[in-house]
Amino acid sequence: MGSTDSKLNFRKAVIQLTTKTQPVEATDDAFWDQFWADTTTTVQDVFALVPAAEIRAVREESPSNLATLCYKAVEKLVQGAESGCPTEREKQVILNCTRILTRILPYIFEDQDWRGFFWSTVPGAGRAGLDDDDGARPLAESLLLAIADLLFCPDFTVHSHKRGPDSVENMQSIDSCEYIWEAGVGFAQSPPLNYIHDLNRTELLRLLLTCFSEAMYLPPSSDNSVLNPWVTFFCSTENRHALPLFTSLLNVVCAYDPVGYGIPYNHLLFSDYREQLVEQAVQVLIVTLDMTLRTEGEKKSTGPENLFVNYLSRIHREEDFDFVLKGLARLLTNPLTQTYLPNSTKKIQFHQELLVLFWKLCDFNKKFLFFVLKSSDVLDILVPILYYLNDARADQSRVGLMHIGVFILLLLSGERNFGVRLNKPYSIHVPMDIPVFTGTHADLLIVVFHKIITTGHQRLQPLFDCLLTIVVNVSPYLKSLSMVAANKLLHLLEAFSTSWFLFSAAQNHHLVFFLLEAFNNIIQYQFDGNCNLVYAIIRKRNVFHQLANLPSDPASIQKALQRKRKSPDVISRTSSQETVSMEGSHPAVPAEPGTLKASLVAMPGIDKLTEKSQVSEDGTMVSVPKTDSPHTVSPDQSVAAGTSDTESNSGRDNERRRLSSASSTSFWAPTPEWVLSWKCKLPLQTIMRLLQVLVPQVEKICIDKGLTDESEILKFLQHGTLVGLLPVPHPILIRKYQANAGTAMWFRTYMWGVVYLRNVDPPIWYDTDVRLFEIQRM
Repeated sequence: MGSTDSKLNFRKAVIQLTTKTQPVEATDDAFWDQFWADTTTTVQDVFALVPAAEIRAVREESPSNLATLCYKAVEKLVQGAESGCPTEREKQVILNCTRILTRILPYIFEDQDWRGFFWSTVPGAGRAGLDDDDGARPLAESLLLAIADLLFCPDFTVHSHKRGPDSVENMQSIDSCEYIWEAGVGFAQSPPLNYIHDLNRTELLRLLLTCFSEAMYLPPSSDNSVLNPWVTFFCSTENRHALPLFTSLLNVVCAYDPVGYGIPYNHLLFSDYREQLVEQAVQVLIVTLDMTLRTEGEKKSTGPENLFVNYLSRIHREEDFDFVLKGLARLLTNPLTQTYLPNSTKKIQFHQELLVLFWKLCDFNKKFLFFVLKSSDVLDILVPILYYLNDARADQSRVGLMHIGVFILLLLSGERNFGVRLNKPYSIHVPMDIPVFTGTHADLLIVVFHKIITTGHQRLQPLFDCLLTIVVNVSPYLKSLSMVAANKLLHLLEAFSTSWFLFSAAQNHHLVFFLLEAFNNIIQYQFDGNCNLVYAIIRKRNVFHQLANLPSDPASIQKALQRKRKSPDVISRTSSQETVSMEGSHPAVPAEPGTLKASLVAMPGIDKLTEKSQVSEDGTMVSVPKTDSPHTVSPDQSVAAGTSDTESNSGRDNERRRLSSASSTSFWAPTPEWVLSWKCKLPLQTIMRLLQVLVPQVEKICIDKGLTDESEILKFLQHGTLVGLLPVPHPILIRKYQANAGTAMWFRTYMWGVVYLRNVDPPIWYDTDVRLFEIQRM
């Protein structure tokens, strides 16, 4: 009964607030206490009992009452942070105020006139229980500092260090570095698990995330100097708990083991409160790290330094890197684990946030990136990424996940060590619907990329450049491709080099350049172990001859484009060996109807995403000045390279569709001059020389020995050599990822879109007027 009564009382208070036309005095404690005095309302209850329409009604019709409610709730949090919430009743008041603010804040952010409210000082605040000097603080600062204090409140969110029953810990003199939530980076003790503390931390982190979400209500802008004032203040030196909180969040995420003690079905027997905490922790962490590293000059001009970014960039101990990498790899691999008992292990759902965190670590801490690539541990990150890419390729609601997976691989592929690590044999068998093969991690990468290109949905086309750039970057280091992977690469070349595909969009020929460059790198630098690829090139030699003799006269161009209209898409024609898939795999499926997805901003083209570096003889990288090579997309073509995910952005979207579809002739038409401008630069010399030398030899063996068996020919190729017969090896070109305003904005919209869609219980931002992205139903 008591629970029903308290909900009824709370609902009555809400109705009173919405129907009162006269302002209620801030000093009327009997009225305001109704909102937080009850003991049995959960956060879900608060969301159900305070409807959106009523919050908006109070905002419009009695703004002073909404202002007082916010102010009084913040005041309670400040008082709790000062007193340390010694009684159960005070703890309950703190939780209720936290829930009410979580409910109300999004409606304050969605109204432009209200956005400044929390950054104004409340008149007479000093009288109402806040200290006089704190009274001058904007409400937002008081709120953020109170949340930070409460996250290290003994017996509420952390384990108390009290000596005896009578001793009280003073909140003002507490050293929160002794109360870090979990062992790991910079902290050795693991405090005892307490699910009540985990729940209380989760509620406070949810409110913190809601405070930071003002960013969702501003339209996307490429101006990186616009900082989120909530994040800026919270991550500044004003927050005395910045270091222990950063450490607590990172350690709680990286130490989490969803499998627990390995008891099958344990997640069905016990509630895992740690998982909720880890989800909120990783979301708060990636949001606080949302900024670009600044130079000294920029620091002076754009406000205080972000301490969370600073701490992340300064982690340097090998054991800390090892802890972070193993933790992220464990969590990313978790959804892939196969067990004989179906559904017996818990599968986490926050892999997208983990990928953003991994990206931030590599981007802000170059020592961490080098540590990742120093051993084959990088493959523990690579395999789950390839699994997610393969699994999401048919689902348009997960196009953002496809992008971030590819970006991470692009970033890693810019380092030589990544290519070298890919030569490790692939022995673990993750359940993927790809052909069974025996080979290395490089083969796995190529087979998955081929699957994405040939059987992914239409909106992944702008990623083809990135996928092939990754293949080119690693190609000089691939010691022996399997026959399956070699055939996949040649199938892509065959598909991309048909005349109608080359002539149907301004940038399609770049894909052929990338593939030829990859073949050249392997032939020039890794010929000895790559008899499978050499054999595949010999078998498909007509593809190279057709490319060399590509017709460029107007009649041939028109004929090719006519054929395009009639024929099905050659890219999705899969080769015949795709019969056996890995055990336990499920085909990639499109999103269920009704699935929500968040739109993304346009992605820069590959020329904006990367910077060319040449590998010199001593292995160092030298930057290459930009020239207008066949790979660089000129400004008028960049529309096709970058894609917008926002349907409302229809102008650019239609333009892109026209470019990549058969009807593009009306907008952009291939001319003989255009074809000749890049055809003469096709890097075919090395392959043509190889064919010239080896084809007669292979044919002679087949005739002499009456061979029809592939293995004999491969044996011959394995022992062959082209030393002195090939052109002088070209320098290795690596296209390294480079940060820019476009990708920074893309990451911001993607990250907040993920946070929006993942917070459904309670649905914090659902049906509010967000402007950073659009929410669309599939």
